[in-house]
Amino acid sequence: MSIQAQLRDAILKVLPDVECVIGWGPGPDPLRNAPLFMKTPDDVERFEAGPLSVSNLAVFLQEYKGNKVGIVVKGCDSRSVVQMLAEKLINREDVVIIGYPCEGVLDAAKIVTKLGLPQEALEAGMVAKLELEGESVTVTARGKTTELAIKDVTATKCSICRYPNAVLSDEFVGEKREGLEDSYGDVDKFLAMSEEERFRFWEKEMERCIRCYACRNACPLCVCKDHCVATSRDPHWLTQADSPRDKLFFQLIHATHLAGRCTGCGECARACPVNIPVGLFKRFMNRATEKLFSFQGGVDPEATPPLQTFKLEEPTIQERNWK
Repeated sequence: MSIQAQLRDAILKVLPDVECVIGWGPGPDPLRNAPLFMKTPDDVERFEAGPLSVSNLAVFLQEYKGNKVGIVVKGCDSRSVVQMLAEKLINREDVVIIGYPCEGVLDAAKIVTKLGLPQEALEAGMVAKLELEGESVTVTARGKTTELAIKDVTATKCSICRYPNAVLSDEFVGEKREGLEDSYGDVDKFLAMSEEERFRFWEKEMERCIRCYACRNACPLCVCKDHCVATSRDPHWLTQADSPRDKLFFQLIHATHLAGRCTGCGECARACPVNIPVGLFKRFMNRATEKLFSFQGGVDPEATPPLQTFKLEEPTIQERNWK
């Protein structure tokens, strides 16, 4: 029995006890699945899970706070759920977690690039058909059919995924997979630049930012959207000026708020309509919290993020020995 069939059985099993089960279904185009809120067995027939099930469904959980819901998660999604539990943003008794082992998801932006299409193709419906078979994906766009190797269009985060399996679940289907190593090579490459080069890099990237806040809205752990520093008028923390420095300031605040909390799902960068690599900010902060506090977000539902607590002495920071 396929993973998808097993997941459908697990969803049907829990469906009578919850308001709905959040999963994935057919998307707006062949390149991706969309969130699906299942309330009936007929809804479950539309459920899909696989390389096109990219979106992190944990972002919807707070909207259901106080109601019991089910959610289907792959490894990175489950870490977001765990972190939300750790911060008491949701209640454990209100969530039924259905997990499975992820074999990687496709990056729609990489696909349209390989096809020689503009990034606008993601929203313009230029892709008519997509078929997965073995290690290849066949895509039809503008009347032309192209075969691509799956490894060439898999999301970058999947090549460094430590947790392909759901780290917490009530129902788990499929055989667990081994995680990979994340050496933070992209962060090292960035830090190899001079300070001036780094600033010029971000200044150039931020010139393209349209301040849509999709990066913030797509993040399951960015939970203060209604009174975000970016839009607050009392106090007035941040201007709405269309300058690279103001936009960079917002991204630095966003990354700092997520330090030790970000689970590396990559939704911030994926949601960006102008393809700014905003995930690099979070990865820099993640590595710093790992080095300083030996802490990874979204692994332990009982752990408190290091910047949300205080200790007189941190075990990994030997201040008494500093000279």
